[in-house]
Amino acid sequence: MVRENEIRANEVAVRAPEPADAALAFIGRISTPWTSRLTCPRQGRHDGPLCTIEVFEPWAAGLEGVAAFERLEILYWLDRSRRDLVLQSPGNNGVVHGTFSLRSPVRPNPIGTAIVKLEAVNGSILSVRGLDCLDGTPLLDIKPDRTLFKPIAPPQPGDFETDPAATAPYCQKR
Repeated sequence: MVRENEIRANEVAVRAPEPADAALAFIGRISTPWTSRLTCPRQGRHDGPLCTIEVFEPWAAGLEGVAAFERLEILYWLDRSRRDLVLQSPGNNGVVHGTFSLRSPVRPNPIGTAIVKLEAVNGSILSVRGLDCLDGTPLLDIKPDRTLFKPIAPPQPGDFETDPAATAPYCQKR
């Protein structure tokens, strides 16, 4: 079972630098059913509970057009996560993985991301499914799911720089 601040066998914590967060502006707040990491899902599901995202003024006008998308990418600040582990043992079995090979909330810059299913837009409130964060989590940004988004701006040369030999059929290397 996940504990909130334990160090498991073979995990390694480092002395994190003093926080000097990059002047991020929280643009809203996320409401979910979860108040503890012990009950929060590890990954959101599109058939999960309905959650709400409130976008604060003056950012609410930025929601114009968002209802046209079935899915959105939500970026949020995992404000209650520790920030000092470089090796983690998610299986609590002594086998460690580097923080950057995991989707753990424990990271130097605790930015969470989820692809959510947009259920409704009511003024500055989005109703979504697919979140995996604690109630009250600060909102950083909202973007259309990149797999659904076609750029509105005219193309530029870098848009066509591809390597025909490169393929990415799987998430992990085999």
